[in-house]
Amino acid sequence: MSKRPIDFFVYDIFVAILKIEQTASRFDNPQDLLHHYTSWDSIIREFEIIGEASKHLLKEGVLPNDKRAVVDFRNVVIHEYFGIDADEVWDIIHEDLRAFKQSVIAIIDQYEHTVKNELIDTFIQDNQYLDFVVEALENLKGRA
Repeated sequence: MSKRPIDFFVYDIFVAILKIEQTASRFDNPQDLLHHYTSWDSIIREFEIIGEASKHLLKEGVLPNDKRAVVDFRNVVIHEYFGIDADEVWDIIHEDLRAFKQSVIAIIDQYEHTVKNELIDTFIQDNQYLDFVVEALENLKGRA
């Protein structure tokens, strides 16, 4: 069992989604992404983080069971790493990730304002070198 506070997993997912979106935005198709190994590996790693964090959130009842597919995809990514379908990853990025991001934002928006901002400040500090992450986190602060 992880000793990491459960609320941190929500922000881990949010930051991982931002990194996937940023990295994937540089490519026009799944094959170009697949053949740029550092970008491909980066995206796969962020999906691993999303899946692992989601597993903890499901266990604690923070995420509803209909999000279990996220954990299942993480298992495919980790255990079938040579058989990962680039088209499937591309489709998940462009068809499913935005809705999952909105689910995560909805959870964040439920936090008490002071707690929410303290967590955001922690993640801004941890990601201060990534302007797009800092900007997205700052935007969360402004949400009621």
